[in-house]
Amino acid sequence: MHPPPAALKKFLKPYDPEVRDLALKLRSLVLEEMAPCYENIYDAYSAVAIGYDSIFHIAVYSKHVNLGFNEGATLEDPKGILTGDGACIRHITIENVEDLQRPEIRSYIRRARKKALADAKKLGEKTKKPDRVVSTVKAIYPKKRRPK
Repeated sequence: MHPPPAALKKFLKPYDPEVRDLALKLRSLVLEEMAPCYENIYDAYSAVAIGYDSIFHIAVYSKHVNLGFNEGATLEDPKGILTGDGACIRHITIENVEDLQRPEIRSYIRRARKKALADAKKLGEKTKKPDRVVSTVKAIYPKKRRPK
């Protein structure tokens, strides 16, 4: 399928095995829905983050993983499961591997992707799609707040 890049595995190393596993399983699920796509990996201050085509992202925290939707405030939320109160981003908190079996996870990913493509088309933007998953390490911050 799409093995995780070495940099991602290194960034996830400080996390408990359960959280690492959860992050990598969510990444696999996302790539099943998105590939081929651009994957941007950030070793940020408060989380490891992985962005996908500026549509959504995975944020890895010490006890859970969030699936964030970059335009979530404008995304239909028929199940009422998106959380957050910012101007744009909403997310779904994933606390265990059972959460990944929820059908609405894939449904929301598909809906967000479809909306992003429609919005880009309305604006006349051309969406260049790669022929594979292109993973890029975008930022490495020297100071980090990570699990010990």
